[in-house]
Order: sequence, then C-alpha cells, then structure tokens
Amino acid sequence: MKYKDLAVNPLSVVLQLVGARWKLLVVQELLKEEKRFSALKKKLGCTAKVLTACLREMEDDGLIIREESESAENKVEYYLSDIGYTLRPVIDSMQKWGKDYKKLRKLMERAGK
Repeated sequence: MKYKDLAVNPLSVVLQLVGARWKLLVVQELLKEEKRFSALKKKLGCTAKVLTACLREMEDDGLIIREESESAENKVEYYLSDIGYTLRPVIDSMQKWGKDYKKLRKLMERAGK
C-alpha cells in the first residue's frame, strides 16, 4: 500500500495493514522466529491461497521480508522487517486484552450476568 492510499485516522491505518485475522497471526508467529511458508501454513491452518495473498500484501506494505536462499532446496523464509517488529506492543496488548476478556466473561457467567 502506498503512503497516499493510507487512511487519515491512525486506527484505520492499523486496520488497513493488519486488520485481517491471518495477518495478525502471521505477525504473532514471526515475532517468535523466521518461518518458511509451509511452517506458517501448518501453524495457522489457513489455505495456501489465503496465506500467499496475505504474505504478498504484508511484503508490499513493508511489514515482512521474503528471503530466498540460493541453495539446492530453493528455500524461502519470511521474517518481520524493522517496521513489522514495531507491532510487538500492539500484539502483546491484544493478547493481554483477550486473556482479560475471557476471564471477565467467565466471571460474568458464574455470576449469572
């Protein structure tokens, strides 16, 4: 996505770039370590078509880097760019919020609300 195509609202920019479910999960996985396509596909459980589109968009947006090795295997690995790593606090906050929400819902259900 080109700079001129980004939304005006900062929250909308985040949603444009990583609002899709699979993109957030890709970032979460790549925060742990670089991964090959097959490892991402297996871990996430999405289709190859969806993952390919997601990875291409994220690469175009400068969030991830696709690196091909020149070995006999033609190995391709994906890892986060410097910009991609700046999403760590966003992912961490979302994970914390998700855990907190589950706890609150459980308490509400026990209380009959």
